[in-house]
Amino acid sequence: MNKKVLRTLEYHKIIDLLVRHANCDAAKKRCKNLIPMTDLEEITSAQRQTGDALNRIFKKGNLSFLGVHDITASMKRLEIGAALGLEELLRLASLLEVAKRAKTFSRNDREDVSRDSLDLLFDGIEPLTPLLNEIRRCIISSDEISDEASSNLKSIRRSIKGMQDRIHAQINNLLNSASASGYLQDNIVTMRNGRYCLPVKAEHKNQVSGMVHDQSSTGSTLFIEPLAIVNLNNELKELSLKEQEEIEKILADLSNQVSEYIPYILENYRILVELDFIFAKALLAKDYNGVAPVFNTEGRIRIRKGRHPLLSPKKVIPIDIHLGTDFDLLIITGPNTGGKTVSLKTVGLFTLMGQAGLHISANDNSELSVFTDVFADIGDEQSIEQNLSTFSSHMTNIVSILEHVSERSLVLFDELCAGTDPTEGAALAISILSQLHSRGIRTMATTHYSEIKVYAISTEGVENACCEFDMETLSPTYRLLIGIPGKSNAFAISKKLGLSDSIIEDAKSQITENEENFEDLIARLEDSRVTIEKEQLEISSYKAEIESLKRKLEEKQKRLDNSREKILQQANEEAHKILSEAKEFADLSIRNFQKYGTVQADNKTMEGERAKLRKKMGEVEKKMTGPKIQKSNTNAPKKLRIGDSVKVLSMNLKGTVHTLPDAKGNLFVQMGILRSQVNLKDLVLLPDDTNINEKKFQKTSAGKIKMSKSASISTEIKLLGMTVDEALNELDKYLDDAYLAHLSSVRIVHGKGTGALRNAVHAYLRKAKYVKNYRLAEFGEGDAGVTIAEFK
Repeated sequence: MNKKVLRTLEYHKIIDLLVRHANCDAAKKRCKNLIPMTDLEEITSAQRQTGDALNRIFKKGNLSFLGVHDITASMKRLEIGAALGLEELLRLASLLEVAKRAKTFSRNDREDVSRDSLDLLFDGIEPLTPLLNEIRRCIISSDEISDEASSNLKSIRRSIKGMQDRIHAQINNLLNSASASGYLQDNIVTMRNGRYCLPVKAEHKNQVSGMVHDQSSTGSTLFIEPLAIVNLNNELKELSLKEQEEIEKILADLSNQVSEYIPYILENYRILVELDFIFAKALLAKDYNGVAPVFNTEGRIRIRKGRHPLLSPKKVIPIDIHLGTDFDLLIITGPNTGGKTVSLKTVGLFTLMGQAGLHISANDNSELSVFTDVFADIGDEQSIEQNLSTFSSHMTNIVSILEHVSERSLVLFDELCAGTDPTEGAALAISILSQLHSRGIRTMATTHYSEIKVYAISTEGVENACCEFDMETLSPTYRLLIGIPGKSNAFAISKKLGLSDSIIEDAKSQITENEENFEDLIARLEDSRVTIEKEQLEISSYKAEIESLKRKLEEKQKRLDNSREKILQQANEEAHKILSEAKEFADLSIRNFQKYGTVQADNKTMEGERAKLRKKMGEVEKKMTGPKIQKSNTNAPKKLRIGDSVKVLSMNLKGTVHTLPDAKGNLFVQMGILRSQVNLKDLVLLPDDTNINEKKFQKTSAGKIKMSKSASISTEIKLLGMTVDEALNELDKYLDDAYLAHLSSVRIVHGKGTGALRNAVHAYLRKAKYVKNYRLAEFGEGDAGVTIAEFK
């Protein structure tokens, strides 16, 4: 891969961003030296590693590699028998801590998580936790060894502390003496050459016995070690030497322990540097929402919603580009600052990034091809030193490209053969592009030459593209449209910038008719494209709306089906529950009545059982039937005569009018032996030839029995010789029939006896809702053995 194109396409700026995400120096160096690869297997492996690292970051967060130091030189010193210093051991401990952190990061909490390409690297890490703990136990900082590093060191430091205390006590005695204040420069203790001294005035040096170790810069002060503490200082010096000797032993022992793990430590360093480099690529991809491109070796490029990674994500317009399937040469035209150069750089930079193992800022399933080289002639390379004009510098670069290009190269031209005579420049450009096209080399070029647009239209395997320009606002939209040639829109832009209409009209007159017709054709194509695109957007919107309505309807139908099944299930369950409760209550009542039949029970208890049974039956009937919906009668008769045949809707019975309706519409109707007051709204007038009596007895056998009972009901019932239970049962049935037959009153013959039956009958009558009142019969009506009951 030629190095010039890396700078032309600003690949070095991507590398600068990548370096910022690396932590250790070795990983930063790997990032700086990263160049595109040309082997498909290596590219695929690098992309897979970047993707797996990105997945781990999304799942677990970032893994920090701060603390990875280059320990190769220290390991080489160990191999030749040298001991490591405090700084080297601390850097090694820092490396092992990162290794431990990385090992913990790599563990999967779930067993069903599949392995990825980074597992082998993580598996190769050996944290060496015992060695790390030993180093941290012995070394506190870069200039301090812990007292717990060895028992001997702890003992020596205890002796040093005791000796220092003795020296301080001796010196304090000297300082506190009456004569000391006269010959001391300051009432302090100082250290010189590791020995405790007193600052003595130069003129009083003979008054202090001891050794002179130093003097001040002016010579007025001498630092004298008093003779009284010379031996103590000597002992302190000896202890300090022993301490240093013990520290060297501890460091040597730690170095020996480290030397046993040199291969593991070097492997940890290598793996951590590699992981730091891989995770830096993943973090860079995370910054611009990058994805792994799909690579091929057929020269096929298909970028979906590509965004130049160096442009602001909020401002950049995504572009769709494809090359190498239906055509191998793409000509991009359009106005300046419309996005033509950005489109070129995006394709070239994506190719370099992808082949370097970096993700690209595009949508999923974007495709790139593996090229052995990428060539680009972009930008102004005018050189004053080499006496080259813009055209000459570009042509020099083009010549070099044509000499080194191959069938597996990608070539990018920006404003091909511009800067010279348009006719000659267009001819040269067409010839260069034709040569590349004949060799099947993937090429993209931007131009303003109309001749090249015509060449793209008339040549197979060559396609036009343009950067969209909004004629209403006279500004580019930066969208790349493949298949449509673009206009430079020089006249429109010039007019917007204030150029007079006369100049613009004169300029238009200079254009040949063919050129003008071609530009008009392009304009009409652009207008048609905009119209079609708007219609497609409307169609897409309608389709989306139809799909949404269809989905909502299906969801609604599904909910209705589910609700219907649920309602039926609940209804069945409720019905089963009601029937079960009714059966249980009926069984209980039967058992109670059987018990009362064998055991003597009072009337009150029996009546209570009947009441509970009737109440329960009413509740069951209420649950089993829904609320009745009253239907309005549209056939109510407006005029009636006595004797007219009618049907009472609420009773579903036929009868004859007995009285004319009053002001409220109420009247009496005779239905067999039943005479009832009804309203006109509840009646339907029947034809005159309807035979009520005949129809009435053409019912079911159950209906015949009921009507026969009503017709033959007596005004008197005899309960003599019955038990209370039997008598009340007969009385209940009789009173129902008598009330339906509209009898005004009845005679209940119960006899005198002990009065138990009479009391039971009276108790029952008090609770009967349709009994208006009751009394004992008077003399001549049966006296106390008969009760007269009147209905409401």
